[in-house]
Amino acid sequence: MATITDHIAEEIRVCGIVQGVGFRPTVYHLALDCGLCGEVCNDGEGVLIRVVGDHNAINTFVHRLETEPPPLAKIESIHRYPYTGEQSFSNFTIVSSKSNKIRTKIAPDAATCPACKQDIFDPLSRFYRYPFTNCTHCGPRLSIIKKLPYDRENTSMAGFELCIECQQNYEDPLNRRFHAQPVACHICGPKVILERADGNAVTAHMFSMLDEVDAVCTLLQRGQIIAIKGLGGFHLACDATNEEIVQKLRQRKHRPDKPLALMADINIIEKYCFVTPEERELLESSAAPIVLLRRKTSFKQSDISLSKNQIAPSIAPAQNYLGFMLPYTPLHHLALRRLEVPIVLTSANFSDDPQCIDNAEVRSKLSNVADYFIFHNREIVNRVDDSVVRINNHRLQILRRARGYAPTPINLPPGFQDQPAILAMGSELKNTFCLLREGQAILSQHIGDLENALAAEAYQKTLNLYLGLLEHQPNAIALDLHPEYLSTKLGKELAESNNIPVYSIQHHHAHIAACMAENGLSIDTEPVLGIALDGLGYGEDGTIWGGEFLLANYRGFQRLGTFKPVEMIGGEQAIYQPWRNTYAHLKAAFGKDLSSQIMGLRLGEFLAQQPLKLLDQLIEKQINSPLASSCGRLFDAVAGAIGICRESCSYEGQAAITLEAIAENYLLNHSEEIEPYPFIVRQLECSLLSIEPRPMWLALLADLRQNLPTDIMAAKFHFGLAEAISTMVERLSFETKFHQVILTGGVFQNQILLTQVRDHLLRKNLEVLTHSQVPANDGGLSLGQAVIAAAKLEKE
Repeated sequence: MATITDHIAEEIRVCGIVQGVGFRPTVYHLALDCGLCGEVCNDGEGVLIRVVGDHNAINTFVHRLETEPPPLAKIESIHRYPYTGEQSFSNFTIVSSKSNKIRTKIAPDAATCPACKQDIFDPLSRFYRYPFTNCTHCGPRLSIIKKLPYDRENTSMAGFELCIECQQNYEDPLNRRFHAQPVACHICGPKVILERADGNAVTAHMFSMLDEVDAVCTLLQRGQIIAIKGLGGFHLACDATNEEIVQKLRQRKHRPDKPLALMADINIIEKYCFVTPEERELLESSAAPIVLLRRKTSFKQSDISLSKNQIAPSIAPAQNYLGFMLPYTPLHHLALRRLEVPIVLTSANFSDDPQCIDNAEVRSKLSNVADYFIFHNREIVNRVDDSVVRINNHRLQILRRARGYAPTPINLPPGFQDQPAILAMGSELKNTFCLLREGQAILSQHIGDLENALAAEAYQKTLNLYLGLLEHQPNAIALDLHPEYLSTKLGKELAESNNIPVYSIQHHHAHIAACMAENGLSIDTEPVLGIALDGLGYGEDGTIWGGEFLLANYRGFQRLGTFKPVEMIGGEQAIYQPWRNTYAHLKAAFGKDLSSQIMGLRLGEFLAQQPLKLLDQLIEKQINSPLASSCGRLFDAVAGAIGICRESCSYEGQAAITLEAIAENYLLNHSEEIEPYPFIVRQLECSLLSIEPRPMWLALLADLRQNLPTDIMAAKFHFGLAEAISTMVERLSFETKFHQVILTGGVFQNQILLTQVRDHLLRKNLEVLTHSQVPANDGGLSLGQAVIAAAKLEKE
């Protein structure tokens, strides 16, 4: 039996994602269980606990905190100190938040938890059919926060005064809605409004439905397109099995080809796609991302005939995968309850614009896109797109990091814990920015392509919000080497106005460093061989790079190898017109002999109709035809040569993505060994090793003459390229010491190439590191910029 003399007092500091996730109620319950007195509160650093009790009981309490946290909490550290302040605690209480320096983290938005889902379908619950039901285990977080600490008055729920019952739930430590900041009900919370596109209100009784959300289900069944206000923005929804309606949505949205995201319950998803246990776990996680799932019927088969309830062919043209997510808000669950087919749920915007978040903006912009609107009166403070992920080799691969993942901090490797605060501005495409401090990197949610004026505006707004929310005062700014990127220009302006240094980071070095950091390589790690393959990045020599083999650590790199540089005729036009890359590559491979090489081929007939003399002059005079060692453009060139998206693409990477899809389709249906197209590795005049594709072009043109099916040629290209990369690594290993190889850049989102290259390198007894916490594409670039700048600053 403990006596009063056995009692001690401790102050316990808990850091991490510990606000807005039910952490204080958990502390309260555990303290009572352990027989402790004291208090707990939120402050700028996280959660502060003061306890008085038996030493063993406090140890048990701390152990249970570590092992029994709330579902959404992420504890980064627990520090214990003797407490010498006022100790006249008679019980354990939860006290008001305190303001001090901001060190706590912002929690991501979380999908509806099972308990809240049960509430909205329980006729006896006061939350029955309430579309904004939430608790400390689920609901909006990042999307509604205006400032820290995360208390109701600092969110867009501040204007909704709690009713008596919700107030009781909010104040009851035994209730799972205790201090759930967005808590609300039919009486006191946000309301939905259903409107026609002409602005006239619609009531549920017009459709003989239970309520406006139930009416949404009926409207979807009737073939209407509906704009739905969600957690982090508006979506456009329609019946995914109605080809006519899907085509209408594409025409109205100006999105002719890019795959559309789908939403359905898991039992419906499994009718259309294979779902592994790992993929199911992702779908059902609190992040609830869009998960790319292999369809049970290939795109070739699904295009032949459209049976009842089959996915519309235009959902994901020429793709073997469908992007599915589960309903992740009560509104989604209620609207889809009676549906037996998937719905399209794509961002409500015109192609390339940011997702709309404001009611008035949607009415103004999308009245000719949507037939109906489902609004609500809870403000979306922060735009947050849906995350997109997939599983490769039993490992998570994030393609777009946003809702559910951002802004969860990434713990950095040893050596970064004491580095000064850094702001990294990110890239021009698929932009994110990164705040580095105290051994962690906080990446923003996906912002988009800053070439778009609206996206650029959203970038500045989101950046200012993060800097203010987290009171982040950088000691240096990291930015891309490209002088014309908007993020680069803005970074230089911020650095000048704050009189802090700027670090210009080479694009592919940043890709490699991002992968190093998320794989835990310390700040003083030995150099690795980084293979960065993408569309383009500004090189240190002023040319465009995009197929790079760099010996790199955080503080620098040496360029050892590359792909053969070839002109991008017309600059950016080459990204959207693959035939330009085809011609440039063939011209580089065969020169004056090109005509004889393509004579009699359909490819030759097509190119003969193009203004080749003008293109030759652009190349000769170096007008808007920069040399690029781009692996992405090589994919485009091959696609154009074999007739895939030859004339044009409606979105970046379409030709390469389709090339991968038809190659995969062949590999799934054929077991015979593939004869890879040959490449050679040779030395350039500048002493760099280069992957030379001329032998590949000779073999491919020969196959075109034999009328070989395009899917076989696509497979032969993928396997040949993987062998060429492996050969390059082997050649480099003869002269350079390394044992770890990084695979990064947007091209390594190609599943065939990633798998083949990884397998080749593993057979050479090399350790292969890939991405799982940030995208391999430019969405992860800001992390690499930040750690490089921190490492360089540490040495100065």
